[in-house]
Amino acid sequence: MAKTNSFDVSTKIDLQEVDNAINQVKKEIATRYDFRGTDTSVDFDRAAGSILIEADDDYKLTAVLQMVREKFVRRGVPVKNIDEGAPEDASLGRKRQRVGLKQSIDTDTAKKIVKAIKDQKFKKVQASIQGDEVRVSAPKRDELQEVIAFLKTEDFGLELSFGNYR
Repeated sequence: MAKTNSFDVSTKIDLQEVDNAINQVKKEIATRYDFRGTDTSVDFDRAAGSILIEADDDYKLTAVLQMVREKFVRRGVPVKNIDEGAPEDASLGRKRQRVGLKQSIDTDTAKKIVKAIKDQKFKKVQASIQGDEVRVSAPKRDELQEVIAFLKTEDFGLELSFGNYR
């Protein structure tokens, strides 16, 4: 019987790096001149996998969100996995924005990945959804490498990682 090779497509965020990035943002807010005397806060809720930004106005909210993105890039946190909510009004005329962190592949995205692989008509390549990952298998490693190369060119709104290569 021929041996089948496979790999898993997933996405992940290092929550410790997110925590470090948020702490850097807090320090920058405390020292920046344009934030002096303002009531601006950034809170990371590890359990919910989200960040809550509150600021006095839209300008400061946007500036803090930009700082978060910059710190994420420097710390190797995939910016594609940020799900920015719409800014909303908070109490006392302030602004608030919740930023979600995508830590797994949702069912709709997994279906899109499987469909994209099948639409390419790779020879004897099988793709299946397994929880929050997509398992791709094929008899030859070369075909798997072609699938990885193809997936890297596509944009599914997530930073994809490839693991469990067997």
